[in-house]
Amino acid sequence: MTVQAPKAAGKSRAGQADQAARAGRERLAYLPYLVPGVLLFTAVIGVPFLMNLYTSFTEWEGIGAPRWIGLGNYAELAEDGEFWASFRNNVLVVVGMAIVPTAVGLVLAAVLTDLIDRHFGPRAASALRACIYLPQVLPIVIAGIVWSWLLNPESGAVNALLDAVGLGSLAHDWLGDPATALWTVMAVMVWVQIGFPLVVFMSGLQRVDPSLYEAAEIDGASWARRFRHITLPQIRPEIFVVLLWTTIAALKAFAHIFVLTKGGPGGATNVPSYYSYVNFFERTDVGYGSAISTVLTLIILALTVVFLRVQSRDLGEER
Repeated sequence: MTVQAPKAAGKSRAGQADQAARAGRERLAYLPYLVPGVLLFTAVIGVPFLMNLYTSFTEWEGIGAPRWIGLGNYAELAEDGEFWASFRNNVLVVVGMAIVPTAVGLVLAAVLTDLIDRHFGPRAASALRACIYLPQVLPIVIAGIVWSWLLNPESGAVNALLDAVGLGSLAHDWLGDPATALWTVMAVMVWVQIGFPLVVFMSGLQRVDPSLYEAAEIDGASWARRFRHITLPQIRPEIFVVLLWTTIAALKAFAHIFVLTKGGPGGATNVPSYYSYVNFFERTDVGYGSAISTVLTLIILALTVVFLRVQSRDLGEER
C-alpha cells in the first residue's frame, strides 16, 4: 500500500497535466476564429480612438498641422460651464432612455406574460409586444421628424388635441420653451426606447417555470407579489444587460437632440455628444471636440466595468 500510493498520486498529477494541456490546445484552436473580429475592432474602434485621443492633446482646426498643447483642452474643459451643463442634461437623458424604459418595460413584460398571455393567449401578447416594439424599429431621424411635426406649437397634433378636449390652456411650445424642452425630448426617448427592454424581458421570462406562477396564484399571491418574488429574481441577469445597454445608448444620445432641438433652446437640451459635434463641425475646434468625446468614452468604459463587476458579483452570490 505504501508503495502504490505515490504511484497513484503520480498518475493523478499526470492526468491533471494532460487535461490542462488538452484544454490549452482547445483554447488555442479558437484563436484563428477571433482574428477577423480583432482586426475589425482594431480598424473601426481601436485606431480611430487612438487618433481621437492624440487630437485631444492638440489645437487643430481640421486643416493644416495640429499644434501640440498637452492637457490644455482638458484644463479648459474642466472650467467650461457649457460642458458641465450638457453633462447634467445627460444625466436626465439617462433617466429618459435607461431607467424609465427599463422599469416600464419590466412591468409591461410581466403583465403581458403573467396576465395577457395566460388569460387571452399568446397571440394577443405577441400583437401587443409588436405594437410596443414598433418605435424601436423606426429610424431615429424619422421618428424625430414626426414628433417635431406633432409638437409644432402652431399646427401640431398635440396642441390641437388639447384644444379639442377643452384643455387648450395647456397648449404649449413644447420644444421651444427651455423649461419643457428637455422633458419633452425625454418623453420621446421613452417612447422610442421602451420596446427594447420589453422584448428582452419577455424573452427572459420564457425560461421561468410557469408552475411557479401557478403555485403562487393558488397560494393567494397577488400579481404584485408574484412580480416581486418571482419575476424580478428570475430575470435579474436581463435587467443588468438592459440597464447597461440603455445607459450606454443614453450617454451617446445624439440623433434625438440633433433632429428635435439641436441642443436648444439656449442649451437646454445640449448633451456632451452634441456639444462635441458642435465643436468639431460648427466651431472647427477639433482638438476641443476630441477632448469632449474622449472624456465621454472614458465615462462609458468606467460605467461598463462597474456594471459588469456588479453583475458578476451578484451572479456569484446566487451560486
